[in-house]
Amino acid sequence: MFKKNIYTGLGFILICLAYTACKVPQVAQRNENKNVPGSFTTSLDTLSSGKVQWRQFFTDPNLVSLIDTALKNNQELNITLQEIEIAKNEIKTRKGDLLPTLGYRVGAGLEKVGRYTSSGAGDASTDITPGKEVPEVLPDYAFGLQANWEADIWHKLRNAKKAALTRYLSSVEGKNFVITNLVAEIANTYYELLAQDNQLEIVKKNIALQTNALELMKIQKQATRVTELAVRKFEAEVLSSKSLEFDIQQQITESENKINFLLGRYPQPIARDKTSFTDLVPPTIQAGIPAQLLSNRPDIKQAEYDLTAAKLDVKVAKAQFYPSLGISATLGYQAFNPSYLLRTPESLAYSLAGDLAGPLINKNAIKAEYLTANAKQLQAVFNYEKSILNGYFEVANQLSNISNLQKSYDLKSKQVQALTQSIEIANDLFKSTRADYFEVLMTQRDALQSKLELIETKKQQLNAVVNVYHALGGGWN
Repeated sequence: MFKKNIYTGLGFILICLAYTACKVPQVAQRNENKNVPGSFTTSLDTLSSGKVQWRQFFTDPNLVSLIDTALKNNQELNITLQEIEIAKNEIKTRKGDLLPTLGYRVGAGLEKVGRYTSSGAGDASTDITPGKEVPEVLPDYAFGLQANWEADIWHKLRNAKKAALTRYLSSVEGKNFVITNLVAEIANTYYELLAQDNQLEIVKKNIALQTNALELMKIQKQATRVTELAVRKFEAEVLSSKSLEFDIQQQITESENKINFLLGRYPQPIARDKTSFTDLVPPTIQAGIPAQLLSNRPDIKQAEYDLTAAKLDVKVAKAQFYPSLGISATLGYQAFNPSYLLRTPESLAYSLAGDLAGPLINKNAIKAEYLTANAKQLQAVFNYEKSILNGYFEVANQLSNISNLQKSYDLKSKQVQALTQSIEIANDLFKSTRADYFEVLMTQRDALQSKLELIETKKQQLNAVVNVYHALGGGWN
């Protein structure tokens, strides 16, 4: 009766310890919010420019050639491709954890045990051969196979493999996101370069116009119609325009070098058509509906895969609280004399063992890992929601920008036309002494500024179209 009570008490204690070992800390959980507005504008058209291939979206052959070169040589893209290979190798590692490991062992050694030990006393009474005792220094030769396997009873290893696979898919989307950024950056810089070319041409024409006006002022001064002040003012204006010319030339150099850097090559001229910039018509953009961003934008898909992997990491960390089952086995031959090594069954050695092991006391480390995994999961949820919000606002902002820039471009075109005509009027009025030199000077200055602003607005229009294409997820396919 007493022994029975002892066994009952021990059993109860073991059950309590097992329950305590498997108890998992409580953590906060949060589901991601995928709700997005129904549309960007009043239209519910589901056609999206984000699904158009970049070769079809960009029609300039020079730009297409630059992008094609960048996709082969860009260093950042090549670094990202290696990250994909790293993620692929991680899958192989996790897959290997699910399978048994099998290795071999070959060994040789010497051993001397004390005579007055259990091993030594037993050896002293054993004959190696009739009439010959076991020597004090005993050789040992062995070879065989060793196998180990952890039974995945809690799906810890399977979930780890799934997490690695999901991170591989995330790295692929990361590569696609790098491509969309690269395509957009090259296109934007290319249009900036064209704008700078046209601005430089305008400044050069304006310098010629101002130089002629300066000569006119010198003639007028000789005729005592104007003072030295007028000559100096026009001379200063010519010098200011020449200074602006060098500033634009520097901008052109930097834009060319930026494109060459993105293409992974050293400085060289960028092929481009400088003459048709003002005639460029931005492609028509179809925004589709916001829900399409979830499947079109690589950064949102990457955030979604990261979230899935984080959830699997929580399951893996949770399984650390549960006992694990390991099985090991060995098979081989062992003997103290090489001539006896292959004798069967005398020298045959094998073993088979299984063990169930789990945490019991001082689980601070695995608790910390579990809580960390859960915190990273919450981070992934917030990052996913932020990616969706960011994608929506990027598209909405650029669509509004395209509309406003078109209105601004129309007005600036009329402004340039009016000021260009004003130059001729001001010159005629000055020649007939009905306007002073200051009016001529200000008219030329305003006309130059308006022409430069018109080119800048055209560039902003083209950049806005590129940016909305990028925001819709276009460029990677």
